[in-house]
Amino acid sequence: MAFLDPSQTRPAALWRGLGLALFGAALITLGAKIQIPFWPVPMTLHSLAVFFLAATLGPRLGLAAMATYLAAGAMGMPVFSGTPERGIGLAYMAGPTGGYLAGYLLGAGLTGWLAQGRGLIGRFLAMLAGLVVVYALGLAWLALYVPAPGLLAAGLTPFLLGDLVKLALASGLIAAIARLRTRAA
Repeated sequence: MAFLDPSQTRPAALWRGLGLALFGAALITLGAKIQIPFWPVPMTLHSLAVFFLAATLGPRLGLAAMATYLAAGAMGMPVFSGTPERGIGLAYMAGPTGGYLAGYLLGAGLTGWLAQGRGLIGRFLAMLAGLVVVYALGLAWLALYVPAPGLLAAGLTPFLLGDLVKLALASGLIAAIARLRTRAA
């Protein structure tokens, strides 16, 4: 889905892109703050927001939304899950979850790139590829804090089922929006 109209003037397209990146960062923040009881750990809607935006906005704007979110967090705004209780700013970002945050940035760009022009299954697979990047960077960074024998139990297995459900929801939501747009046209 392309959201920028090539017939717009360059400044109008720039402002629209900036607005979408800010809206995306706000949506990611909202997703990070919503906590849903889930087994074995509570889940947030952070990854749903990131991958929904990446697949919807494309690689540049999806990446811009995630970068804006990270910049707000780096400046000390309490945008991350568990903030301000667990710290804010660069100190939070350098903590155990820092690799996951970096992974979301790269995963958003990859997802946006892979999802372009794809259908429901293709978008889901693009999001899955992005999620692999998130987990790879997240676990590599978390290994600095957690001994190797407990790494997967601390940073992967409790979250995997919830993340797969969120990717399916994001894919379905994008498909539903596309159907509504087609009917309205």
